[in-house]
Amino acid sequence: MRIGADRDTVFHRSCQAIGRPELSGAPRFAPHQARGAKQEELDVLISHRTRARDRGDVLTCMQEAGVPAGRGRSSAGTTTRSTATCSDSAAPSRRRSGRTARCDGPPHPSADRTQEPLMSSTYRTGLGTSDLHHIRLMGQDVAGDLMGKVSFGELAFWMVAGRRPSDGESALFNAVLVALTDHGLTPMVIASRMTLTSAPESIQGAVASGLLGGGSRFLGVTEDVARFLADGLAGAAELRDESDYDARAMQLLRQYRERRQTIPGLGHPVHKEGDPRTPVIYEIAAREGVLGPHLSLLAAVERVHPEVLGRTLPVNGAGVCGAALADLGFSPELARGFALLARTAGLLAHVAEEMRDPIGLQLYRAVDERAEYVPGPPAD
Repeated sequence: MRIGADRDTVFHRSCQAIGRPELSGAPRFAPHQARGAKQEELDVLISHRTRARDRGDVLTCMQEAGVPAGRGRSSAGTTTRSTATCSDSAAPSRRRSGRTARCDGPPHPSADRTQEPLMSSTYRTGLGTSDLHHIRLMGQDVAGDLMGKVSFGELAFWMVAGRRPSDGESALFNAVLVALTDHGLTPMVIASRMTLTSAPESIQGAVASGLLGGGSRFLGVTEDVARFLADGLAGAAELRDESDYDARAMQLLRQYRERRQTIPGLGHPVHKEGDPRTPVIYEIAAREGVLGPHLSLLAAVERVHPEVLGRTLPVNGAGVCGAALADLGFSPELARGFALLARTAGLLAHVAEEMRDPIGLQLYRAVDERAEYVPGPPAD
């Protein structure tokens, strides 16, 4: 059997469960790196306390104590092995109030031997970890290396991309987040405000309801444009200059028109004469030396689309942000995630404003007063 006791809190519970609480305070077993170095000694100590027990009882006991545990590969005996690298986050605590789970005494009458947890010996992540005195992200100490030295935007880029952005990349990335933060009383914002009106105790519900509205019409365009441009570049020969990009853009637009598909990133319900965010993104990308093929192809689409569509439409902010994120190396799927990250700040701001100066009930009454009941056809 394997018992996961990596974190100090879990190790403390496992020591309580085997009837050896003094082990959790022993200097030779703190911190968790020391437990890993002395794993064989821990195995002997734990097995000595559990070997006389039925394996199912020990599993149940550990589960009740909130300690990750699972059967090993061998079915013989009841030898127990601690796993110093196992995280406690995968197993919810099943401790019962009023009773301390113990694995060193007689089996508890309620022990269920028919259930066995589906557990792995390790759960991998290269992002974050913590012990008694430290929190680490991507190998960096949060308190010593990151706090006060790295912006939230830079950290978000770093964690998702798996690499630290250059100064130019960071400037463009932060500009994208700012561009997508808020756009007024959109359906997403109205959803958040109405949810707070209905459930004022649920800030997380209000923010989440707005995020759930990020789709093909609002914010989802960021992903759609990134995918449109990635597909266009994947099927093209080497594009060396503006004329090459224009020719490829013309091909893409004609293909979409023949299939009667909407061109993502073109048009805006408010900014019909040009989205003010678009030229700023291009300016920052060019200045910082990070203007890549996706932004170049989108610029070509803007130049040639009147010839194909017969009308002129602006490149919208969500679309140019999708192109910028693609040039920064992010996949189309992640582009929408960053749009949602930015909009989370905007939604939280609207929730805060709704608390200070509510309009949710006004919105509700406006709809209720204008509601028209239309009876359906009579039932057969």
